Amino acid sequence: MTTSGPHGQSIEGARHDPGAGGAQAPSHGAVPPAPGYAPVPYQPQSYAAPRPTNTMAIIALVGGILTGVVGIVCGHIALNQIKRTGEDGHGLALAGLIIGYVFTAVWVGIVLFYLLYVLVFIGIFGAVLVGSSV
Repeated sequence: MTTSGPHGQSIEGARHDPGAGGAQAPSHGAVPPAPGYAPVPYQPQSYAAPRPTNTMAIIALVGGILTGVVGIVCGHIALNQIKRTGEDGHGLALAGLIIGYVFTAVWVGIVLFYLLYVLVFIGIFGAVLVGSSV
């Protein structure tokens, strides 16, 4: 007797026995539990609610970009609130602090450079005026 295999090849002497495959899976698609094991009941997944982001941390980041002092003040307040309440936003508050300090340092440097430039210009100009009148 010749029968065909799963890919169409012929298998000589094979016998087809419908009952020889062991236990058949139920028709609805569920797999029966292995022998000796009880079925595991369905347990729905429960997820913890996400922690809210601290509002002051968001303000610190935006304020640090726009004006450094707002980022510094709000960043310190936000870090204190986050430590106390356990909210999210530690990275935002820290970024607001860092950007705020850098922003403030850059502006202080610009102002000091401008003042030094003005003082040197006045000194040179004053020396020229005093020297020419003698």
